[in-house]
Amino acid sequence: MTANPAILSAAELKSELAGSRPPVLLDIRWQLGGPDQRPAYEAGHLPGAVYVDLDRELAGPPGSGGRHPLPDPEAFGAVMRRAGVSAEVPVVVYDGGQGWAAARAWWLLRWTGHPDVRVLDGGLAAWTAEAGQLSAGRETPAEGDFKPTSGPAGLLDADGAAARARAGILLDARAGERYRGEVEPIDPVGGHIPGAVSAPTTENVGPDGRFLPADALRERFAALGVSGGTPVGVYCGSGVSGAHEVLALEVAGIAADLYADSWSEWSSDPDRPVATGPLPQ
Repeated sequence: MTANPAILSAAELKSELAGSRPPVLLDIRWQLGGPDQRPAYEAGHLPGAVYVDLDRELAGPPGSGGRHPLPDPEAFGAVMRRAGVSAEVPVVVYDGGQGWAAARAWWLLRWTGHPDVRVLDGGLAAWTAEAGQLSAGRETPAEGDFKPTSGPAGLLDADGAAARARAGILLDARAGERYRGEVEPIDPVGGHIPGAVSAPTTENVGPDGRFLPADALRERFAALGVSGGTPVGVYCGSGVSGAHEVLALEVAGIAADLYADSWSEWSSDPDRPVATGPLPQ
């Protein structure tokens, strides 16, 4: 695999862990609406990895800002320091499923100023497939020194997302049936932001959960209307799978902004327009 600044393979991670500057590992296992994943983490995780709870530590309380609003930066910084994250030490994040939760942590760390954070491509399954060792119980790392710096760069609000759909391209990372408004299992109403293009993030990975090669991702996004110089935005249901699409774009060498509050915020306001059907309009 060619080195990529956003992801790394299990083999690359094993090599780095054995090197002179091993990364801090964060386990972001999570299941939407499912049980707490800490017991699974304690049963077996990458050696040294610290568990971080997406719902409680990578999001603020649900409400008018959606189901997974951004966490308070100071609270997020405290969580990262307790997990051993420092500004000058690389960080690798992983999860046990689709990579969505890991991508949320990757995006938050990047947005708050960490210079070196990557996602383990293929997650826990890729590690175990490489005969990677697992540890049980909890880890207690030394406190890190990471202090978040945040700003508007990389982040869209509702008005910014609507503007991006008009002047640029706005990708909807949810399943196609939710985009079309055929079903909506979670949020108040089905459909999409007018002008947004359906681009399910599940199509950015292969059957093994690993990202498609960068060239294949570039071709996919080009077919969706992403071209050189076009401002790109992404949203999803609540800012989790959308972060995974931003990561896929990064793997392809394409910068994109995230509407982090996403459809769960947009659809909560009855005055905001909603489009349905297979077309952006």
